[in-house]
This record gives sequence, C-alpha cells and structure tokens, in this order.
Amino acid sequence: MSPDAIGWLASAILLATLVKQIHKQATQDNAEGVSRWLFLGQMAASVGFIVYSWLLDNWVFITTNSLILLTAVIGQWVVWRKKRTAG
Repeated sequence: MSPDAIGWLASAILLATLVKQIHKQATQDNAEGVSRWLFLGQMAASVGFIVYSWLLDNWVFITTNSLILLTAVIGQWVVWRKKRTAG
C-alpha cells in the first residue's frame, strides 16, 4: 500500500467520525456539554495545517484539513443554533 493510500484511508476514517459526531449533535435537543472553543480551536488548527500542507505540497493533508475545517464550521453552526434556540 502506498503512503498516499494510507493517508487517504486515515483521512476518510477521521472525516467519517467527525461527520458522525456533527450528525449526533444536530439531532440532539440541545448542545449541552459542547464547548464552542472545541470548534474554534479546530478551525484555527485546520487553517494552520492547510497552510503548512500547502507549503509542503501535500494534497492528502490539504484536502483532509480543508474538509476538517468545513466540519468545524458546521459543528460551530450547529452548537450556535442549538444554544440560540434553547436560550
């Protein structure tokens, strides 16, 4: 198995777990116990990793971190929406 194939597989597994978590949050009644700092930190880290990966010309990590950034934005929106409608 090539190194890139291992990277793409690991990325798919990570993204599947993040999507599942966001789906769980979106279907629950409230966002209790979900810190908005989780997603803000995830967004900041993802932007840093995207720049780093771009400088290394590593498309596995550019793509993965771009998609992780997207999951963080969606997760933050879900938490914001749940907390706004609850309070």
